[in-house]
Amino acid sequence: MPHRDQEIAMLRREVEMLMSERDLLLRVAGSAAALIASLDSKRLPVGAVEAADLVATTINQLSEESLQDALGSVHAEIEEEGSD
Repeated sequence: MPHRDQEIAMLRREVEMLMSERDLLLRVAGSAAALIASLDSKRLPVGAVEAADLVATTINQLSEESLQDALGSVHAEIEEEGSD
């Protein structure tokens, strides 16, 4: 039984570590999404536009739920295009 308890404790630590990493990745994705949404691509150098496009493309691959979690983690809201 002690071996089983050690395995459970190890798995618990691993899950906690993964959840902590997920929280950090959500903050990174949320911050990046907020930054990209606030950029005016007409005023950026070509290299910056290409980098922003790469980030935006990657963020758009997230599920809607994950994107909302990411935005919520940094308390950001992104306005829909055309809404004022």
